[in-house]
Amino acid sequence: MPLKLSLKPGEKFVLNGAVVQNGDRRGVLILQNKASVLREKDIMQLEEVTTPAKRIYFPVMMMYLDETSAPKVYDEFVRRVTEFMGATRNPEAMQDCVDASKHVMAREYYKALMSARKLVDYEDQVTKVE
Repeated sequence: MPLKLSLKPGEKFVLNGAVVQNGDRRGVLILQNKASVLREKDIMQLEEVTTPAKRIYFPVMMMYLDETSAPKVYDEFVRRVTEFMGATRNPEAMQDCVDASKHVMAREYYKALMSARKLVDYEDQVTKVE
């Protein structure tokens, strides 16, 4: 099933490890086969990894963008999920951790990334309340 990306002018995304940038007008890109695609808003730089949830998100993102890196970052992912689950009592956040772990084990890295994104969003909400 093709993936259709509608791109804003100048929007960047990663496609199978290559950083690609749209031109000066809106554009549409249709991918006909499986590829690792991540929009600019979902890309996290190492210096942004400053919270527990982001420490989960980052290794999952690395596994998604480069599956060959998975064995290198898997232990970091496990350590960070274990820490997060030990620190939270929120049942939804706990379920997102479990879901991310299941998806990583199944090598469904994009689905794991979406579960990890929920943890980052949850963490943002909690820190705004405090």
